[in-house]
Amino acid sequence: MFADRAKIFIKSGKGGDGHVSFRREKYVPDGGPDGGDGGHGGSIIFEVDEALNTLTDYRHKRKYVAESGAEGGKKNCHGKNGEDLVLKVPAGTVIKDAETDKVIADMSGDNKRIVLLRGGRGGKGNQHYATPTMQAPKYAQPGQPALELEVKLELKVIADVGLVGFPNVGKSTFLSRVTNAKPKIANYHFTTLSPNLGVVDMPEAKGFVIADIPGLIEGASEGIGLGHEFLRHIERTKVMIHIVDGASVEGRDPVADIKAIRKELEAYDPEILNKPQVIAANKMDAVYGDTNEIIETLKAEFEHLGIKVFPISAVSGQGVKELLFHVSGLLETLPREVVVFEPEYDVDEELMDTDTEPFTVIYDEEEDEYVVEGPRIERMLGYTNIDSEKGFLFFQNFLKDQGILEQLEELGIEEGDTVRLYGLSFEYYK
Repeated sequence: MFADRAKIFIKSGKGGDGHVSFRREKYVPDGGPDGGDGGHGGSIIFEVDEALNTLTDYRHKRKYVAESGAEGGKKNCHGKNGEDLVLKVPAGTVIKDAETDKVIADMSGDNKRIVLLRGGRGGKGNQHYATPTMQAPKYAQPGQPALELEVKLELKVIADVGLVGFPNVGKSTFLSRVTNAKPKIANYHFTTLSPNLGVVDMPEAKGFVIADIPGLIEGASEGIGLGHEFLRHIERTKVMIHIVDGASVEGRDPVADIKAIRKELEAYDPEILNKPQVIAANKMDAVYGDTNEIIETLKAEFEHLGIKVFPISAVSGQGVKELLFHVSGLLETLPREVVVFEPEYDVDEELMDTDTEPFTVIYDEEEDEYVVEGPRIERMLGYTNIDSEKGFLFFQNFLKDQGILEQLEELGIEEGDTVRLYGLSFEYYK
C-alpha cells in the first residue's frame, strides 16, 4: 500500500557533562581546575529529498535518536559534539505532533530543511567556576537533557490538478494518455491505492502537474474506506477534474457520482468546493456521436455552477486537448505558489520554555513534609550540583527569586522542617 502516513518517535542527543579535574603536573603541586566542557548533542533535522515520493521507509523503522555529546575531559579538552540525525522526506510532507495533531512544519515550497529538535548544550567544565574565593571548584555543569517527541508524518500530494471520481471511470487511462505517468490499468472495481503523478506538457500553453488521487466512497469524510487519505491529497490541488463514465458502461449515474463526491468534499472542508472544477465525461468512444442524454443532463446540472462539461475519450483522445487547454487557462488565473500549511505547534516553546510554567508549594500532612514541584524547578535541579556549597547556595537563591521560600513561610514552615523537591529532601534553615 502507498505509505502516505507514518508515526515515529524522535529524540535529540543529550549534551555531554562538563568535567571536574585539576592540573597534575610535576613541580605544580596545586594546579588549578582544567575540566573541559561537554560536547553538544546532535539535533534531529528533517530535509526534503526530491527523489522520494513515499514515506515507506518510516513504516519499517519507527525510532530515531541523534547522538549525544561526549563528556568534557582533562586539560580543558572539549567533549566531541554528537552527530546530527538528518531524516529525508518527500516534498509535501506535513509533520504533526502525534498527541495534539497540530502542524509543526510543512515541508513544501521553500521549506526544504528544518531543525525540529535541537541537541542539548554541553555542560561547562569546572574551569569556568573558579573565583578568587573558590579556586578549586569541585563541580561542573551537567549537559542539557535531550528533547523527545512522537510525531506523525503525512504526505499530501503537491499537484496543480487532481483527478477525482469513483473507481473504474477511467482516471488511470486518462492520466497515462496526457502525461508521462505509467499507472497500472485494468478493469478493477476497487480504487487505485496510490496517487499517481504525471506532468502534462503542452507546446502551446504552460504545462502542469496532474495527479490521479485515490478514489473514495460515500462516507469518506467520516473516515470510511480510504476517505481521509483521499481528502488529504485534495487539499493541495488547485483545480479538480471530475472523471465520470459518460457512456454509463458500468451502469453508474454520473450526476449522482459527482453530487456524492461534492458532498464528501464539503463535509471534509467546505473551502475545497471553492476550487475551480471541470467535468470530463469519459468513454465517449462507446457512444455514437459527440453527445447523448447523459452529457446534456450533466451540462444542465452543473454548467450554471461554473463547472464546464467536456465529452472525452481517454482511449481515442477525443476532446482531451480541449479539456487540457481549458484547465491550463484556469491555472493561469490562479496563484502559482504551493499551498503551505502554517505551523500550529512550537517545539521550542512546548518542550523547552518552562520558565513561565506554574509551580506548587504544599504541606504533606501524612509525611510531615513541605513539597515543592514544577517543571523549571526540576530542570534547575538537573543543571545544578547541589552537593557543593556554591551550587547549593545558587539553588537556594533561585528558590528565593521565584518566591518559593516566601510561600513556604506563608504555609508556616519552621527551622528544621523538611522540604522535598523531586525525591530530594532538605532541612529548612533561614
